Formats: sequence, structure tokens, C-alpha cells
Amino acid sequence: MNSIEKANAVAKYLKEKICRGCKWGYQSGKRDVSKAKCKIKICCINKRYNSCADCSNFTSCNTIQEFYNKKSYKYKKYKEAVEFIQSNGYAEFVELADKWKMQYGKL
Repeated sequence: MNSIEKANAVAKYLKEKICRGCKWGYQSGKRDVSKAKCKIKICCINKRYNSCADCSNFTSCNTIQEFYNKKSYKYKKYKEAVEFIQSNGYAEFVELADKWKMQYGKL
């Protein structure tokens, strides 16, 4: 799977399964990124990342680590998902995540 196919697969998955609009519309100009409030979203859009999994500074990024250190089980699962993508790639992640009933699940 080339990088364009990977990005399309992730975008399709997020649009249909998890994210109902987090990053949609910014790259086409329909939405203004300067009005976005989420630091993670702004960073990914500005750096043209599909997710934080594409970032080489993932482990040292204060913004994302603060997000993952929140006291809730789901944040631990979100971090596991990004680490899984970094180790196994988007295609394998999408294949597993497609079976989830909510925004996280077994990897």
C-alpha cells in the first residue's frame, strides 16, 4: 500500500467509523484552521500528518503526552493505537479497528 492509498484508507475509516469531522474541511479551505481549538488537530493539519503516529517527536511531545496521561482508560487505549500504527502501519490498524464497536478496541 503506497502512502496515498494509506492516507485514503485512514481517512475513509475515520470518516465512517470514528471521527465525524475532526479534520474534515480544513485542507479544502471549507473550515479555517486558525479557529480550531484542539492543539493536536492543529499540529496534524499544519504538518500534514494523518495522525500523531506519523510524528517523529511523538514520545517527547508535551501536547500529546498530556492528552494520553489523562486519568481514563480510553486515553491509554488511544495511545496504544498510535503506538500500534507506528509499529505495524495504518493498513493493519484499520483492519483491526474496523471490528471495533466504539472508538477503541482490541489490537
